[in-house]
Amino acid sequence: MHAKPEPPKDLSTYEAQLGELIVELSSIRSEMLTLEASVLADQFDLHESHVESAKNLLHYLALRRRDLRDIQERLAAYGLSSLGRAESHVRANIEAIEVILRQLLSGNGHEPLESNGSLSYHQGRSMLDWHTEKLLGPKPPRRTVRIMVTMPAEAGSDYEFIHRLLLDGMDCMRINCAYDDAQVWAKMIANVRRASKETGKSCKVLMDLAGPKLRTGPMKPGPQIVKWRPHRNVDGGLRSSARIWLTAAANMVAPPEAAGVCLPIKGKSWRELQTGDVLKFFDARGAARWMTVTECLDDGCWAESHQTTYMGSGTLLHLVRPGHRLRPFPGRVGQLPATEQYVSLKRGQTLSLTRSMIAGEPALYDEDGNLVSPPHLAVTLPQIFDDVKAGEEIWFDDGAIGGAITRVTPDVIDVKITHAQPSGSKLRGDKGINLPDSNLTLPALTEKDLEDLKFIAQHADLVGYSFVRNADDVKELQNSLAEVGGTHLGIILKIETRRAFEQLANLLLVAMRSPAAGVMIARGDLAIECGWERLAEVQEEILWICEAAHMPVIWATQVLESLAKQGLPSRAEITDAAMGERAECVMLNKGPYILQAVRVLDDILQRMETHQNKKRSMLRHLHLADHLAVREKTARRERHVAV
Repeated sequence: MHAKPEPPKDLSTYEAQLGELIVELSSIRSEMLTLEASVLADQFDLHESHVESAKNLLHYLALRRRDLRDIQERLAAYGLSSLGRAESHVRANIEAIEVILRQLLSGNGHEPLESNGSLSYHQGRSMLDWHTEKLLGPKPPRRTVRIMVTMPAEAGSDYEFIHRLLLDGMDCMRINCAYDDAQVWAKMIANVRRASKETGKSCKVLMDLAGPKLRTGPMKPGPQIVKWRPHRNVDGGLRSSARIWLTAAANMVAPPEAAGVCLPIKGKSWRELQTGDVLKFFDARGAARWMTVTECLDDGCWAESHQTTYMGSGTLLHLVRPGHRLRPFPGRVGQLPATEQYVSLKRGQTLSLTRSMIAGEPALYDEDGNLVSPPHLAVTLPQIFDDVKAGEEIWFDDGAIGGAITRVTPDVIDVKITHAQPSGSKLRGDKGINLPDSNLTLPALTEKDLEDLKFIAQHADLVGYSFVRNADDVKELQNSLAEVGGTHLGIILKIETRRAFEQLANLLLVAMRSPAAGVMIARGDLAIECGWERLAEVQEEILWICEAAHMPVIWATQVLESLAKQGLPSRAEITDAAMGERAECVMLNKGPYILQAVRVLDDILQRMETHQNKKRSMLRHLHLADHLAVREKTARRERHVAV
C-alpha cells in the first residue's frame, strides 16, 4: 500500500512538493511524445480519421507504463485531477495539471504550456462519439449505448419479429456466419432493411466470420434405444401415463400433440390396431412391458404406458385384444435414433485426443473393472498437434472441464483432467476447446471465411473478426476485404483469446488503417483464456485502452442470458447489464424471450446513463438526499412548535 501524502508543514516543503510533481508530470509528457514519434515513424498507414486517436492511444500507453498510484494520491491531496479520467484526452490532461501546479508554485497566473494541438477534454469525448456513430449508426433517441441482437434462423422468415425488435430498441443486427447459409442471411438482411425503412430507425448489420473454431469431433453413435416413463407423485402413485405415438416407419407423421416418444412401426400393420388393444413386448433390458392403445387416427395411433421402458429397434410386439388370445403382431418397431453418447470425465482421469477423425468413445473396462482403453475424442483442427506442448492447459465446453496436456505424439494428445464435477462431467461432440497457453499457428481466415466475405462485402455494414490474435491477422482481413470490394466495411475485432488481449494496442493501431473499427469483448472465451477470476480486470483494461483509442466497444456474451432464454433474469444479470453502459454497444444473444430482453436492456441503459458515463459518476439530483432534508425540516418545525 502507498502511504497517503502528509500535508505540507511549511512553505518550503509545500513548494518542494509542487516542484517534484511538476518534474514528474513533465517527464511523463516527454515520454508520451517520444513514444508517439517512435511508433508512428513505423508508418502504420493510418486512416486520416484515426491519426489523432492513434496519438492519444500512444500517450495513454506511455502514461500507463508507470505505477501512478503515488502521484494520484499527491495530486488528490491538492484537490487536483488524479488522472483517473484521462483516457480520451491524455496529453491535455497532463498539461492542464502541470499548468495549475505552476500557478500554485508561482502564485501568479501562468501562460499555458504550448500544447501543439493536443486533444482537449471535449475533443476527445467528441471523437469517440463520432467514431461510434460512424461504426454503429446514429445515437438512439433516449440513450447513447446501442443494442445489438444475434439473429435466430427464423429471422429470415418472420418479418414481424424483426419489425418488433426495431421498435423495442434494437440498433444493430448480428448474424453469426457459423450458422445458416447465404440464402437465410439474405432474407434476414432484407427484413431488417425493410423494417428500418418503415420504422425510420437505423439498424446496422454485423456479420461475424466463423473463424477457425477448435471443437471436439463426433462421438460414436450409441444404441438405438428410446426411453419413456410415467410421471409419479412423491409417494409413488401414478400421476400421468407416458404418451406414445405410433406411426408408419416408411412415412413417419409427426404427432398432432406433444408426445413422450414417437415409435415407427414397420409396414401398415399399425392400421389394424383398435382402441383398447394392448401391445406386449420385452424391452431392451429383457423386462416384460406393455402399452394400451387409447385412440386411432388417420396417420397414427396413441398409446399409453404406466411402466418405465427402454425400447430398442426391431422389438417384436404381441397383440392382446379383449375377447381374443395373445398373438404375434404383424409389425415390429422400426429403426430408432441412436442415443447421444458422451465421455464421462473425473479429476485424475486421462482423455486422449486423436488427430484422425475417428468417432469418440467412452472409456473401456474389462470384467474386473480394469481400464482397457481411456476415453478418446477427435479434434476438428488437427493442426494443433504441431503447436501444443506438454504442461499447457486445455479447457473444454466453455470451461466446464479443464486439464493439463501430459503427452503429445504425432497422433495423440493425452490430457489429465484437473477440473470437473466431483461426480464426473459429461463431454460430448462439437464442444469448444480452448488452449490459452499454446501458441497456435492456425490460419487467421478459413476457406469458409474467405467465401463468406464475398457475401458480407455486398450486404453487410460491419464484419466481425473471430479469434484474431495479432496485427498480421488484421492486415490479412483488410487485404481480403480489398480483394472483394469490402474496404467500406467497419471492422469489429473480437477479443476472445489471451494473445489478442495482450496484443490489443497493436491490433487497434493496425485496425486504424480502416475508416471504421471497433472491439467486441467476447467474455465467454476470454474468461476461459485468461481465467474467470481475472475477467473483471481484463474487461476493465480493454475498456480503458479502447477509450484512449476512441474505439467503440461492444459488451458481449451472456448479457441477460436467463431472461432471453427462460423469461426471468437473475439479479447478477441485471447488474452485469447495467455495467454494459460503460461500452458503446451491448449485445444480446438469441432466445425465446429476446423481445422482452431488449425492452429490459433498453430501460436499464436509459436509467444508468443518468448515473454513469464510462468511469465517471454523473452527479444528477439524488432523491435519497431529499429524505434527510425532509426529516430536518420536520424536526425544526416540531422544535419551533414546542417553543
